Amino acid sequence: MNKPDPDHLGMPLRRRDFLRGAAGMALTSTLPATAAATASGVVAAPSVAHQPAYFTAPEWAFINAAVDRLIPADGNGPGGVEAGVPVFLDLQMELPYGHGAYWYMQGPFHPEMPPTLGYQLRQTPRELYRLGIALADRVCLDAHRKPFAQLDGATRDAVLHMLEKGATASDGTMAAAFFGLLLKNTREGYFADPRYGGNRKMAAWKMIGFPGARADFTDWIDQQGKPYPYGPVAIDGSKG
Repeated sequence: MNKPDPDHLGMPLRRRDFLRGAAGMALTSTLPATAAATASGVVAAPSVAHQPAYFTAPEWAFINAAVDRLIPADGNGPGGVEAGVPVFLDLQMELPYGHGAYWYMQGPFHPEMPPTLGYQLRQTPRELYRLGIALADRVCLDAHRKPFAQLDGATRDAVLHMLEKGATASDGTMAAAFFGLLLKNTREGYFADPRYGGNRKMAAWKMIGFPGARADFTDWIDQQGKPYPYGPVAIDGSKG
């Protein structure tokens, strides 16, 4: 996965626009069980139980609630929670990526510099997630007396928009960097190979007609607009 970037995602979040912009980039690169209800704020329940290895219970609740808003379920395909994106995020935190092994993490650090100059915080991805989630929940508790995961959908969208713009009373740079990382990682988890925890049953690949890790599909590259007739194949050889 890559460093966070200044990609802008305006609210309200539109699933079709989000996925159209995310697919190309991503492909080249203990929550109580409840029913999905996008407007009400109820978070979609994962279809497979996962005991988080890195995230605490409150952090896990935030991750599921945020992913549920970034990629909500609709008639086009499964939502991010159902597709396993929170599992992908949790697993990444315990891998070298989460520890910043692929990032240049030596100083000097200049958080005041524009995002176009690259990541400027001293926190590794896992540290940024921990601090960013705590910041988001503090904002919600101060304004609404509830943590992020207990807010209705519209209010969660507003909080995510605030984080995106860095419009928090304190730590605005960290808030914006955290949102950028969460957005990018959510996209990656939705479209990654299922071996990494997300894209369960290759649902995202099926939705956009991506062939996956098939050895050869060059005959179809120039047939624009013609649906690919075969299902996707994962890295391990399983077929969707």
